[in-house]
Amino acid sequence: MSDMEEKFPRALWIRLIIYIAVGHIVAGFIYLLFEVGAKG
Repeated sequence: MSDMEEKFPRALWIRLIIYIAVGHIVAGFIYLLFEVGAKG
């Protein structure tokens, strides 16, 4: 069944991974701001 692989091109997977990575970086940055703000 290689039909499913053709429906999801490589560019879509790369874009999805980039979105997830950027989302985690932004979430971690916001978490860091809250941690520093709570201590200060």
